[in-house]
Amino acid sequence: MESYYAALNAMAAAPNDGVFAITIDVEGSAYQKEGTWMWIGADGKTTGLLSGGCLEEAVAAHALEVLSSRQAAALSFDLRAEDDGGWGQGNGCDGVIHVWLEPVTSQTKPDWLALKQRLDHGEHVLMARSIAQTKEPPFFQSETGERFGGYVSPPRPEWLKALHGTPFFRGQNGVQETDSGAFYIQHFWPKPRLVIFGAGPDAPPLVSAAKAAGFSVTISDWRPAFCQPSHIPDADAWVVGFPHETVPKLHLTERDFVIIMTHQFERDRELVQWLADMPLAYLGVLGPRRRTDRLFPSGSAPPFVRSPVGLSIGARSPQEIAISMVAELISVLRAQPMEAAR
Repeated sequence: MESYYAALNAMAAAPNDGVFAITIDVEGSAYQKEGTWMWIGADGKTTGLLSGGCLEEAVAAHALEVLSSRQAAALSFDLRAEDDGGWGQGNGCDGVIHVWLEPVTSQTKPDWLALKQRLDHGEHVLMARSIAQTKEPPFFQSETGERFGGYVSPPRPEWLKALHGTPFFRGQNGVQETDSGAFYIQHFWPKPRLVIFGAGPDAPPLVSAAKAAGFSVTISDWRPAFCQPSHIPDADAWVVGFPHETVPKLHLTERDFVIIMTHQFERDRELVQWLADMPLAYLGVLGPRRRTDRLFPSGSAPPFVRSPVGLSIGARSPQEIAISMVAELISVLRAQPMEAAR
């Protein structure tokens, strides 16, 4: 999923200062695109990758210089050279990567912790970072209106439009030219939440695969013996109860992904009655389409309901099926065309 999650977690856990390395512009092709993040601690330890591995050592070395000066800086790496003397070292990239090094000190760390807190609370945050004013901290604004970081008054109208008008997990990261100079614009999105109804034996592989892909996973079941950390340790939350008890507690929104997999027809039908009219990002029902059709009073599931769940990759084992299901979730999240499982 998004590299800034791991970078922010590493920053929050770091006892000392460090540097964020951010890909702010790519000319041509590259392993990663704009908005890719990496953390370099004062001890030299890193979290994340900006490339296939050919830039990280050089970036880390420059990061320590930035940390010493406490002033942000820009770097450029030309990966177009095919010989071993070029940065690309024959890795097949054919572009130029522009990297921004942002020092995190005791003075600026509270702003980055505030960003992490807003993401943990499920908020979309926009960052604007002046390219020319390297000593000025970035400016942040959350979708609820909270502003922190460098002082920009008032924020540019196009920034606010991007903050409030961009669909979930969309938005263009990159350098924008304005009459006030060039700014790097970054969208920060909270982790997409996957809610799984049903804590049977096929749930743990799905939870693990979704977590590895960057989803925040909530598991819900009416059976306390199944819906608990000892049975599904990788989940982020466990909600015990029947559908009429749990669905209202979950406060589902248009950003949530939901999969029904209780393996009990009447329980699935009850869940469908609760969920079918909600504006969810994704609603999937495990099982053959003909079974899912029978869950609806009309005898036919609406087109937006995904059933069977998962992409057609020939999956057989629970782990393979989980991968196909998560692949479909990612396709929806990234708005990519896909072929449903058969």
